[in-house]
Amino acid sequence: MSNYSDKHLHVVSFNVPYPPDYGGVIDVFYKLKALHSLGVKIHLHCFTYGREESKELADICETVNYYPRKKFYQAIYSSIPYIVGSRQSDELLSNLTADEYPVLFEGLHTCFYLNHPALKGKVKAVRMHNVEWDYYRSLKESESNYLIKFYLDQESKKLKKFEDELKSADKIFAISKADYEYLRQSFEQISYVSAFHNNEEVTSQPGKGAYILYHGNLSVAENNQAAMFLVKKVAEGLPFRFIFAGKNPTAALKKEIKNIPNIELIENPPFEKMAELITNAHINLLYTFQQTGIKLKLLNSLYRGRFVVVNSKMVNNTGLETFCYREDNPNVTQRILTNLMGMDFAEHDIQKRKTQLESKFGNKHNASIIVKELWP
Repeated sequence: MSNYSDKHLHVVSFNVPYPPDYGGVIDVFYKLKALHSLGVKIHLHCFTYGREESKELADICETVNYYPRKKFYQAIYSSIPYIVGSRQSDELLSNLTADEYPVLFEGLHTCFYLNHPALKGKVKAVRMHNVEWDYYRSLKESESNYLIKFYLDQESKKLKKFEDELKSADKIFAISKADYEYLRQSFEQISYVSAFHNNEEVTSQPGKGAYILYHGNLSVAENNQAAMFLVKKVAEGLPFRFIFAGKNPTAALKKEIKNIPNIELIENPPFEKMAELITNAHINLLYTFQQTGIKLKLLNSLYRGRFVVVNSKMVNNTGLETFCYREDNPNVTQRILTNLMGMDFAEHDIQKRKTQLESKFGNKHNASIIVKELWP
């Protein structure tokens, strides 16, 4: 334990961060764990929708409070973004004003009370998980349903305007270098704190694996788009075994893969199975058409897997470029995959990751930046 055991911190989370099974809550949960390991006493506040209260959170927090998130129709007709307006609670405000402890708001989603007069004088920090208006604009471009497209467009415009509320924060923690550079243009009180993740140390294995893996939440439009692209433009033309694994693949992706003999689809693998797939793959192949933040699946692949092949948008401005093979042209990607399938993953590659990844992207390193900013 460090000397932060007399420090208390309110953390306002947009969702219940357990189980840590998707991007945003993974960052929150492992941040809580890392802060707890430094001795910080955490008072957690969660908005609930579809997730249970959690004993695991009670084990690492001093107190845990749950608040219902407002229904869509209660918050949609407002100039405030829905993701923000649906997360307000008189009880939360009362709990935050009951003491002098600093407050960490997780995402712009939770910032309804950021500039509230009752919190004046408190140290307030915001963890930015994305440049939200830009993220929603990107989602709109990947969406085909007109009504959802309209909602995403409206939400993006509201979020752009609401971003100005960040001037009320004493500290802002950006999750990627690209986000840091963007936010720094408007806000001086900004620091770069990379994504928290579920890896304590690099566990990559030397030698060879028997397949190439693409993984992600396959129900998300951008991941489905990337998977479809890789199936058609990269995997189908190669003599290697490919596995596509992830949550709730679309009917279109299932149909596309069904009759291609060298491609296997693994639907909804549990956490342990996914970790095993990443570790045992010879190559983790990661693609995205949205350059937003730092992808946790990229960190997981580098901490657990062997070779990692990406396109530019997956890795640009992350600080992880030197650990990956980067290529945007699918024909050249095929050549890179072919070359790598004939190579062993070497011990010196593992040592490079251990030396550089853990010192720059380790959870305790990131947590120590936060506590030093909150309690200088």
